[in-house]
Amino acid sequence: MTVLSVNVNKIAVLRNSRGGQEPDVCTAAVTCIAAGAGGITVHPRPDQRHIRSDDVLALGALVAGRAEFNIEGNVFAPAREAYPGLLDLVARTRPAQCTLVPDGDTQITSDHGFDLRADGARLRPLVAQLKAHGCRVSLFMDADSPDIERAAEVGADRVEIYTGPYAAAYAQSDYQRELAACVRSAERARAAGLGVNAGHDLSQANLAALSAAVPFLAEVSIGHALIGEALYAGLAPTVMAYLRILAA
Repeated sequence: MTVLSVNVNKIAVLRNSRGGQEPDVCTAAVTCIAAGAGGITVHPRPDQRHIRSDDVLALGALVAGRAEFNIEGNVFAPAREAYPGLLDLVARTRPAQCTLVPDGDTQITSDHGFDLRADGARLRPLVAQLKAHGCRVSLFMDADSPDIERAAEVGADRVEIYTGPYAAAYAQSDYQRELAACVRSAERARAAGLGVNAGHDLSQANLAALSAAVPFLAEVSIGHALIGEALYAGLAPTVMAYLRILAA
């Protein structure tokens, strides 16, 4: 079955808005794992606006042996102040997976995938360094990107299909075109020997259609919608609701 990896960044946003340690990201992660989540995802950014470097280290130690740990981030972003850089965090935590995302400091959230014709040569040695730490590497890619197959040439193990446009179209009840783009990308990735992940703006409303259309999805990474829904239904019941969708 497709692994559900819960992104706990939004827990850190709530904590940081007040200061202190509550709500606690480690407690949230344990709750998700106990409810059946197969992974925990974090996306530390250099400005430390939500998940901080110390959170990454604490979660890496906590999740090890319980579930997969997935660190997302921009491998090109240099270290600064309290942020040691993505390579350093991976070396210190040895996650199961590192998902590379081409986001910048000014972006509120990730909104596009890699252009591997421009960045492939720079990525290749960095992907090799990450894999030397024992983790698989996934590249965040736009649906219908012409570069899907290049991800394998760069050395990646998987691609994560950016599902933001699909989710936006689903909300307007006109999503078949975007869903078809996701399916084409997934099939091209699989033909190139890559595993297929998906993420961004997935929710209980739109996950079933994607899961049915791409039954070989290895993982979905879900944070914003899941944490928002959990405010009403509770964290553990919400995780279990997502798992039922994936099982179906």
